[in-house]
Amino acid sequence: MSREFQHIIRIAGTDLDGTQPVVYALTNIKGVGTRLATTIIERASINPETRMGFLSDAEVKKIEEIIEKPTKYGMPDWFLNRQKDRETGINDHLISSDLVLRTKTDIDQMKKMRSWKGFRHSHGLKVRGQRTRTTGRKGKAMGVRKKQVRKK
Repeated sequence: MSREFQHIIRIAGTDLDGTQPVVYALTNIKGVGTRLATTIIERASINPETRMGFLSDAEVKKIEEIIEKPTKYGMPDWFLNRQKDRETGINDHLISSDLVLRTKTDIDQMKKMRSWKGFRHSHGLKVRGQRTRTTGRKGKAMGVRKKQVRKK
């Protein structure tokens, strides 16, 4: 049984390279890391060493279903990237443009309510507790200045 090789496969609104192994090709989807990709491949019962271009249409559809509804296929709640959503209260996993849009709205909401993280985001500072004494500088260099010698 020979399968036809596809160079580009579209999954979840993202074009994936058919020459890559399945696990690494799936990591090109925003919101899917290597750990989630390996779990998806296990749930879909696909050999992780196969190349993305050799997958059949049924296997690609199975992968898409698992990415869209991971809890239906036995993924634990801690595996999802959107746990106990503020607005809906449900556990969900977002991918591609949905993830980008939701992150942007969360940051805008923090800015609007003037929380500490929102303040740091709005002023372009580090948000997660990193040191800022020497890193994270923007604009003009702030090194040691030499005294200018005045000409008399």
